[in-house]
Amino acid sequence: MTDYGHDLLFGVFATPVAQQARQVVDLAVTADRAGLDLVSFQDHPYQPSFLDTSTLLAFTAARTERIHVNANVASLPLRPPAVLARAAASLDILSGGRFALGIGAGAFWDGIAAMGGRRLSAAQGVTALGEGIEIIREIWDTDATGAVNYDGRYYSVKGARRGPRPAHDIPIWVGAYKPKMLALTGGVGDGWLPTIEYLPRGADSLPELNARIDAAAHDAGRDPAAVRRLMNFMNVQFSSAPRGLLNGPSEAWVDQIAELALGHGVSAFIIGGDDPSMTQRFGAEIAPAVRAIVERERRPAAPDRTQGEA
Repeated sequence: MTDYGHDLLFGVFATPVAQQARQVVDLAVTADRAGLDLVSFQDHPYQPSFLDTSTLLAFTAARTERIHVNANVASLPLRPPAVLARAAASLDILSGGRFALGIGAGAFWDGIAAMGGRRLSAAQGVTALGEGIEIIREIWDTDATGAVNYDGRYYSVKGARRGPRPAHDIPIWVGAYKPKMLALTGGVGDGWLPTIEYLPRGADSLPELNARIDAAAHDAGRDPAAVRRLMNFMNVQFSSAPRGLLNGPSEAWVDQIAELALGHGVSAFIIGGDDPSMTQRFGAEIAPAVRAIVERERRPAAPDRTQGEA
C-alpha cells in the first residue's frame, strides 16, 4: 500500500480536433465551471487534423478562470527546450500560475521526421529529454547568475539569457513507460504522467512501476514523494453496472479512484471521452466523494484513552 500524500487533482483530457475547435474549448470551460483542476491536450504537431497544442493552451487559459492547463504531453523533439521554457513561463505568467509542463521524449518518429525533427532511438530520446529538462529549468532559474550555457549530446545553449521567471514553480510531469524513462522520472521529474490503458497490465502494473520510480528517486537523493503520480483514463463510461475500471455507476468510480489514491499513490485523475455531461458529473459527484474518503483515511486515528484504565 502506497500513498505519497499529495492533494488530489481531477481533470479532463480533451481531444484537440481542429474541426471541432469550439467544442474543445467549451469542454475546457465546462471543466472549469465544474470545479475540476486540470484540462490537458495531447501534443502531436505532425497531426494535421489537430489544433496546435501550444496555441490551444494559451487560448484555453484565456477562456477559463481557475483551472490549470497542460500538454499531455509536449513533444520535445519538435519543441526546442529553451524555446519551450520561455513559452511555458509566458503562459504561466499570463494565466496567473495555471500552467503545468507535461513532457515526453517523443513518439511517432516518422511524423516527427516529416516535420523536420530529428529521428532518435528510444535510448537517445531518454538522454535528449534529460538534457531538455535541465535546460528548461536553467532558463526558468532567474536567481542564478550569468547566462545559460549547456553543451549536451543533443541540445546546446550558448549564452542564453535567463527568464522570464514563471508565476509559480512550474511542475514538470514526464510521460514514461519503459525502465529508462521511469528512472529519468524518478531522478529529475516532478510527476509521472502515463495513460493507464498503455501500462502493460493496467492498474496491476502500478506497484512495479512505482517501485522503479521510487528506486531512481532514492538513487538521486530524492524523496519518492517528490514525484506526483498522475494518470490518464481514456476508456471511461458511466453505466448501471460495474464493467471495469471507471466503467460503471458513480459509486464504483469513487471506490476505484479512492483505491488508486490510497493503495497506489495516484493523486491526479484525468479522464478522456470529450463528453460535457461526464465532465460535469466527474466534478460534481466523483471528485468530492473521493476527496472525502481519502481525507478520512489519511486522518490520524484518535488515541485510545481507555488504555491503562481500571
